[in-house]
Amino acid sequence: MASPEVTPKMSGFVRGRTATKTAGTANTISTTARADHSLHRGVGSIGLLFASVGSIIGSGWLFGSMVAAQAAGPSAIISWALGGVMILFIALCYAELGTMFPLSGGVVRYPHVVFGGFASYMTGWINWIAALALPPIEVMGALTYATKYGPFTHEHVVSGQTVHTLTPLGIAVAVLLMAVFVVINYFGIRWFSRINNVLVWWKLGIISLVIVSFVALGFHGSNFTAGEGFFSHGWHGVFTAIATSGIVFSFLGFRQGIELAGETSNPRRNVPLAVVGSVLICILIYVGLQTAFLGVLPHSVIANMGGHWSNLNFNDSFGPLAAISTMLGAGWLAVLLYIDAIVSPADTGLIYVTTTARISHGMARNGNAPAKLATTNRHGAPVISMIVAFVVGLVLFLPFPSWQQMAGFISSATVLSFASGPLTMAALRNRLPHHQRTFKAPFGHLLPMLGFISSNLLVYWTGWTTDLKLFIAMELGLVLLAVNKAFSRHEAMNRYNMAFRAGFWYIPWLAGLAIISYLGDYDGGIGLLHFDTAVPVIIVFSLAIYWMAIHFSFPAERVEFLADAITREARGETTNKDATDTTIDPEKPEGDAVLAPVKA
Repeated sequence: MASPEVTPKMSGFVRGRTATKTAGTANTISTTARADHSLHRGVGSIGLLFASVGSIIGSGWLFGSMVAAQAAGPSAIISWALGGVMILFIALCYAELGTMFPLSGGVVRYPHVVFGGFASYMTGWINWIAALALPPIEVMGALTYATKYGPFTHEHVVSGQTVHTLTPLGIAVAVLLMAVFVVINYFGIRWFSRINNVLVWWKLGIISLVIVSFVALGFHGSNFTAGEGFFSHGWHGVFTAIATSGIVFSFLGFRQGIELAGETSNPRRNVPLAVVGSVLICILIYVGLQTAFLGVLPHSVIANMGGHWSNLNFNDSFGPLAAISTMLGAGWLAVLLYIDAIVSPADTGLIYVTTTARISHGMARNGNAPAKLATTNRHGAPVISMIVAFVVGLVLFLPFPSWQQMAGFISSATVLSFASGPLTMAALRNRLPHHQRTFKAPFGHLLPMLGFISSNLLVYWTGWTTDLKLFIAMELGLVLLAVNKAFSRHEAMNRYNMAFRAGFWYIPWLAGLAIISYLGDYDGGIGLLHFDTAVPVIIVFSLAIYWMAIHFSFPAERVEFLADAITREARGETTNKDATDTTIDPEKPEGDAVLAPVKA
């Protein structure tokens, strides 16, 4: 179904002096790509929902319950529920944006409308890095589990940690799996959706069977007060588990409903269903799984902890769920988990190959990446972006142990990139209060405030050790942007089209968040800020950046013009060969830009 109609006050005429039409300008919503075909709307409601659910239920579910229990004890149940709610604040913001502008790669497209090229580039850069690393990591996970059946990986100890690297056979199979993911995507979104739907039905069946079986085989209520008690590590443990135990890493899979919004048949209905529905469904699943896991633990396992939940462990390469199944005599369930240990990460890898291609496609449409990345084939697949994801993925298969220790980094990076969503929603409500919103998230400005605060808290709880790597990656992105700007003749790189003023808030936001993380007491911080002081500091800091972002965003007329352009693109009224131009007069400051008329 078409995106809601916008009645632009500026369509059809030029504000100020007449601008000379320039091909390929950066604030162009769709001119930077010159492709022969567009993305196809071939995903239904279940397909879009299952893309998100399948991403949330990845390989991490096999270990997540144990790792969360190690960090928080029985209160890990609260960690899953609270983590899901915090992500839901962010997801609701994206659900509203996704119905306003149903375009693929939406996470990097939406900030461009209100904050311009600089902010959308920074968002896209870190989002792309995080998504790019996931397919090879999931393939590595599948082959690590498959080592039970063949010599695909070998383990060794690096800096006191056991890591797995691929053998020559493992490398060959890994390359083959990545190639299969690309081939499936090459034939278009319909083929991807059909295959993914089957795999997600499998995932849902297995995880539901595990929950029911564990409760039926033996449930011990006393386990919830064992060791140091229900709140074994206090609220500090609850929040640490949210950020570092795979909870955030899992729930961020809701993003697929946004990244594929331009390829679903009825975005007004399907995007909110996928984005919000996937989080709600998986909150119930993960809380149920954590409860069943804690309750089914045999007394011998509880005794071996020595009174400390942090000592909880199982010597089974397929994870604690398979180990418990074997201990309880449910060998049939263990076999199913052995199979799922390969199927789950493989499916998640397939999903993220799809997503990564849409992110780079969206950056190209924004003018922040080479235009070729937006090229699609006759099946409506961004083929050049898929090839880039495949090639870079092969590099990540090299035997660098650090690639296998990136879960915390990816979680923090993805949360950081998603933080622009609540700000974009708030700026659009401020600049375009009367714009039609098919799905309007509740609670007014309170919701995006909570979403942005949640994003900053989640990054902070990850700890300075991980956040340092994140901020270094962001600085690298700034260096690459500066180099590209210095040597590029493309109109997209001029300072007016990058809109540094509108995206200025990004710099104090990153700098302030880095300082707070360093001063904190989570994993590597110097400990000057503790929980009772850090949370208020982050709330005040977040609200200050929130105000700054809205204040420096584009004026209403410009936002309305760009919103009209992106709406036309979403409806298919502009094509890659007859696109929307938003040319900026370089003689005027960016706050008083001259805009060329829309070509319908």
